[in-house]
Amino acid sequence: MQRLRRWYAWFVRHAPRFRDLMYVGFSLLTIVLQAAGGNPGWHPDWMVFALGAIASLALWWRRKYPVLVTVMAVVAMGVAGIFMPIGLALLTLAIRRRDLVLAVLTFAAYVAYVIGNRPASGDPTVPIFTGPFVIGTWVAIGAYIGARRDLMVSLRDRAERAESERELRAEQARLGERARIAQEMHDVLAHKVSLIALHAGGLEVNPAVGPEKVESTAGLIRETARQAMEDLREVLGVLRTDLSQSGAELAPVPRAADLARLVEASRAAGVQVTSSLTLPDEVPALVGRTVYRVVQEALTNVHKHARGVTTEVLVKGAPGTGVNVRVTNVRPVAADSLLPGSGAGLVGLRERVTLSGGRLDAGPTQDGGWRVEAWLPW
Repeated sequence: MQRLRRWYAWFVRHAPRFRDLMYVGFSLLTIVLQAAGGNPGWHPDWMVFALGAIASLALWWRRKYPVLVTVMAVVAMGVAGIFMPIGLALLTLAIRRRDLVLAVLTFAAYVAYVIGNRPASGDPTVPIFTGPFVIGTWVAIGAYIGARRDLMVSLRDRAERAESERELRAEQARLGERARIAQEMHDVLAHKVSLIALHAGGLEVNPAVGPEKVESTAGLIRETARQAMEDLREVLGVLRTDLSQSGAELAPVPRAADLARLVEASRAAGVQVTSSLTLPDEVPALVGRTVYRVVQEALTNVHKHARGVTTEVLVKGAPGTGVNVRVTNVRPVAADSLLPGSGAGLVGLRERVTLSGGRLDAGPTQDGGWRVEAWLPW
């Protein structure tokens, strides 16, 4: 079976040359028969045989030089009335190209047919009426084969292009999902880890707070770590079940109503936070989630880089006017940070706000503090 496949592959690879050999042999056979048949026309037998052999052998190069081979066949037709080479040459030319060159050589072949097949005696108008059918048949067959091949090539190219575009869209979807997972993991874990570091840093700088304060702080650290592990477990659970592909959220969906709890968690960690949260209960889920992420990321940066400083959180909004969010902290006393920053938080936050149709500004204030301000449409 393997040998048969190899033979078949070899035959398919060399099939065009087999067809060329068959065309040359068939054309030579017709030339020999025409020369040996007495040649009822006015052409000498030696001329029929010589020009026919040349035109037939030229068919071996019909694929590489279709125009030149057709011209040679036209000359052989006009001089010696040889028909088969010109038919095969026109067939090949019509397969390769369907343009002005084909039209000119078709007309030249018709003229050569009329000249080369005029009888020595009898009605000389017969080739004039039979020429269009004889020449046109070869050209029509070649044009049909060429058009069908072009169509198949076009369909194959379209299929390959569609396949490559599908793979590109799949790759873009995978990259987008990876970026979304990374952003969601950052939003879920960075805030709670910064709270843990803030609690632990408070114990480190003030070890003589007493056993009750140590126990309370240790309990807050333990509870925050437990919440972080639960959020991480939910994210990983979604990834294992591939629910994110159908649009499921990668973590518990925060709402605008959770802002008070978020601010209270920062207060419990020792951050002096003042807040003014004036949002109606009917705030849309997408807007509420984005507002929560803006405040969360701003407080996370306060925990990392400006622990213990006074921070102000202002959130207000109404339908038709949008939601304004502003988180401002004063200049920190210490220059060091509890946790390293990757710089991806504000970048991802700006992308999230932009996709919601809003805008985000973040930068230093005049007194050396930092301000994060966002507006979201509602």
